[in-house]
Parts: sequence; C-alpha cells; structure tokens
Amino acid sequence: MSYVVDFKNVSAVGFESSPAAEALAGLRANEARYFMNKYKHAFTVEPASQSQETLDYVNGILKERDIEFAAKPLETSRFQVENIKFAYVFYEDGLAVNVMYTIDDSKKRAVGFKLSEGMNVPKELEGKFKFARQKSKLAGVIRGSFFVIKGEY
Repeated sequence: MSYVVDFKNVSAVGFESSPAAEALAGLRANEARYFMNKYKHAFTVEPASQSQETLDYVNGILKERDIEFAAKPLETSRFQVENIKFAYVFYEDGLAVNVMYTIDDSKKRAVGFKLSEGMNVPKELEGKFKFARQKSKLAGVIRGSFFVIKGEY
C-alpha cells in the first residue's frame, strides 16, 4: 500500500528491517521536503514488493555502469513533475538511488546515490564514485554521488 511521506513527523514505517531505519527515514523525509518545496508534489512511496516495474526500470539504467546492488530494496517511488521523470529505490542497507530523467533534454539525465548517515559506501560503488557531503536537518550528514545517463529509457 502506498503512502505520502510526512517530512514534519519523520517515521521509519516501511524500514523496520533496516539496521539504518532512522537514518533512512530521515533521508526519505528530506526527499519529500525537497519535492514539496520545489514542485508542490507530495512524495509517495510504496513497498518494493509491489513495484517490480519501477525496480526493473532503475536496475536497467544501473546496468549502464554494471551496477547491481546486493541489498534488499524496501520502497520505491516513481512520478513525473513538469518535464522530469523521477524514480527512487530505498534499500535496506541505507542507500537511496534516484533517477532524474528529463523528457525533452537528454543532457539532464542522471542517477544519484545517497548514503544514509553512518552508512559505509556499498562495495558495488567503492572506488567508482566520489561522494560529496551535504547536511540536512532531517537526515543528518548525507553523502551523495551521481552519474550521467547515456542511453534512452
């Protein structure tokens, strides 16, 4: 069952099996606040078990870089605001992967990786990406990186 993420009252609902549940919940709330403030869009997630199409879409794009995560996906989100399609996957280990895909501008397409506070860089990304730090009131210190999408999806 899908639900709208509340960024005022952060909840770890859906992340109970994650050792990084609180940090991951803060990261998810941070994304929800961003979309509400920038686009007036309510960030809605659903269990990964009910969103195979979104998982297949994100995994297909990750194959450009031969990346396949061992961690279990817990939740996903997929939506469009203005001319940009977004897809998110939140993993049990504390990783969040997002795809930003502009419909009419092939130069603005990327996959982002965000690591929950305290999380180690997943072995699938070690040595391949440099991570920048960002502070968030909701998520603490987030480390992030990205790559530009070359293919058409």
